[in-house]
Amino acid sequence: MQESTSMKGNASRRPVTTKGLRKADYEVLAAFRRELRRYLAFSERAAEAAGLPAQQYQALLAIKGYPGRDQVTVGELARELLIAQHSASELADRLVIKGLLARSADERDRRRTLLALTPEAESVLGRLAATHLEELRRVRPSLLELFDSFTEDRQEREGATAAEARD
Repeated sequence: MQESTSMKGNASRRPVTTKGLRKADYEVLAAFRRELRRYLAFSERAAEAAGLPAQQYQALLAIKGYPGRDQVTVGELARELLIAQHSASELADRLVIKGLLARSADERDRRRTLLALTPEAESVLGRLAATHLEELRRVRPSLLELFDSFTEDRQEREGATAAEARD
């Protein structure tokens, strides 16, 4: 079996090795990705049914779900959505035009603009969030089963490795 390592992404992560990967590992990864895609496809359909492109729903959710505050800067929105700042600004512009976001100057730093949901956005987001939580509750058993199979498989491998080391 071929062994390789990768250090892409965060440099503080440990190197990843392919040594010892089995067919079951790939099956669990594929199943997990499939479940994520199903949920994301559900989310896109639900947002579209509510009259929002998926990215606009994600922006509203990111603002409402931002830790400790109900307002964010454009830069914070960009980081939450993993998009460029100019893209977040354009997204915010579209939401302002729709009447779903309000812009205001930051009282502590007048150079900064804060984005907040309007009452209409709160209403739309509340309905969508309830629908999404319902879907998460529905898929929870299959996701937990996937996580359990990953954990059990890992524990089995670690147990086998420890047994080999003792021999």
